[in-house]
Amino acid sequence: MRIVLHLSAAVLVVVSATWAYRVNYATQEAMGRLDELRKQIAHEREAIAVLNAEWAYLNRPDRLAALVAANAAELGLAELTPEQFGEVTMVAFPPEPDPLVASDEGTPKPIPTGARP
Repeated sequence: MRIVLHLSAAVLVVVSATWAYRVNYATQEAMGRLDELRKQIAHEREAIAVLNAEWAYLNRPDRLAALVAANAAELGLAELTPEQFGEVTMVAFPPEPDPLVASDEGTPKPIPTGARP
């Protein structure tokens, strides 16, 4: 009986050691992947910062004004003036729906004959 108990204990120790060994290496592999991902994230953030700086440099008002002046005749560009803008009251908005009238949005509307959808 003691031999069976000792053999069971030995097998349990070997199985536990094998499991711990595998878990240890899986954890080390996961930590390595995590480090690689963190490096990639830092690299991408740096690239985004560079692109934002380039965008800000290319969108400087003085540079854009020079480009407009150089290409205005060829592209047909004109300066904006306050007279070119309208007021909100000039926009024809659709009328507000009457809340007392039942909505028939769920029912399909018939298509007139001869008309294409």
